[in-house]
Amino acid sequence: MTELLRMTDLLRLTGLFTLTAVAEIVGCYLPWLVLREGRSAWLLLPAAAALALFAWLLTLHPTASGRTYAAYGGIYVVVALLWLWRVDGLLPTRWDLAGGALCLLGMALIALQPGAGRA
Repeated sequence: MTELLRMTDLLRLTGLFTLTAVAEIVGCYLPWLVLREGRSAWLLLPAAAALALFAWLLTLHPTASGRTYAAYGGIYVVVALLWLWRVDGLLPTRWDLAGGALCLLGMALIALQPGAGRA
């Protein structure tokens, strides 16, 4: 039962980290469109909302903030690679995929260590 609980925790944590990463990327991508592509400055409003959502989502994690940020980085890298593929239209290379896998391993090591739920 403990193993199933850990897997459920990992899936929940991964989902929360993924939502957090999407909010951060959208919050940074929209200003990029304004500044680099000359899009409407109105895009800065949903960008600010996305970044506020990003900050709030980080507070929902049960561990100490530094550990949360460290583990979050692994998921962020993978979500950024998915963004590269789906939004930028570029297929990630083997090197991208290998780096993403290493980041996920690092995230799992940090997030699932014994006692990681404590601050």
